[in-house]
Amino acid sequence: MDFPLIPSGTVTSVPGFLAGAIHAGIKEKDEPDLAILYSKMPCVAAGVFTTNLIKSAPVTLSQRHLTQRTARAIVVNSGCANACLGEQGAKDAAEMARLTAEKLGIPSEEILVASTGVIGKPLPMSQLRNGFPKVKLRQDGGHELARAMMTTDTMPKEIALKVETKEGKFTLAGVAKGAGMIHPELATLLCFITTDAAIDADFLQQSLKKAVDVSFNMLSIDGETSPSDCVFLLANGLARNTGISFNNGEAFQNALGEVCTYLAKSIAQDGEGATRLIEVTVEGAVNQTDARQAARTIVGAPLVKTAIHGSDPNWGRIAAAVGRSGAKVTEGKLDIYLNDICVMKQGRPIPFDQDELRASLATANKVPIKVYLNLGDGRATAWGCDLSEEYVRINSEYTT
Repeated sequence: MDFPLIPSGTVTSVPGFLAGAIHAGIKEKDEPDLAILYSKMPCVAAGVFTTNLIKSAPVTLSQRHLTQRTARAIVVNSGCANACLGEQGAKDAAEMARLTAEKLGIPSEEILVASTGVIGKPLPMSQLRNGFPKVKLRQDGGHELARAMMTTDTMPKEIALKVETKEGKFTLAGVAKGAGMIHPELATLLCFITTDAAIDADFLQQSLKKAVDVSFNMLSIDGETSPSDCVFLLANGLARNTGISFNNGEAFQNALGEVCTYLAKSIAQDGEGATRLIEVTVEGAVNQTDARQAARTIVGAPLVKTAIHGSDPNWGRIAAAVGRSGAKVTEGKLDIYLNDICVMKQGRPIPFDQDELRASLATANKVPIKVYLNLGDGRATAWGCDLSEEYVRINSEYTT
């Protein structure tokens, strides 16, 4: 990383942010399922949302609230997506915002709402109404928030960085959740990012979109996307740095890219049933668009994912995925490396020790796949995980 990490950092490592979480009764297990993230100061805000045409009520409401480019708090629940519920879903999302606003003493238009969990299941609003007064906001509450967002995740995903630029010092931090229903153009992932940087609202939105594009939009667990995805970024300006905008925002963009990439890789590593992180790098494409398309196709290919799970050096599946990706490919120029071993050179197989490669795959926590198209300067990296029997078990029993 180019920027120093804050040990045990989380979204409330940023000055001026508080969070808290409780078990409100959405989940059957006694674990946190309702949380609030709050800034003591007004924030400029940005958001990126699912491209799924079926959108949850919280997504629709938050999109509307973000048109003003300001927000002060985020309320999130897990265990219920509040999606595909028509007018009732919209009413419940609005009440979530209203209950949060009443607790914090701010307008409901300054609240962003996020929900994740089972689609088509109504929120237990009577239990939530009782729960809101019990949420205690604390400076170290970001860790509780990260856990309250989790569904099938096995671990929270959190990061905080210290950033020093000629415009001044500021802190940047994020939390995310996601383990299944993950595919490029966002998926069942929620991500909340905070900063105390003073920053232009238009630049903040563009910067977030760019960072999401090279991180969460290069992430695939299972080829599915959901109605619930959102990434929110709140900036409260407490660092009192020289204002960051389009003409001086390079360091902020780089730091934001590191935060989002770290969280995206954490999600890939924690994919449902995953035993290995897969990192696909494509170089030499005719342009970046082709490189992105090829990398995302490989990392999302079920046959590639199952081969990695079985420690099977079946590199032909990688070549086939490249060929169907839509990227320009010339077979006679194609090179492929699997777990740092060259298996194909200029479109032809290279002799390698199959037992050695199989053994290295069996013991690897991270499997790199490198593809060289040798046609241009386009380059991209995508992340995913293997596809296991445990993934099938988790998703065949999800509501039972």
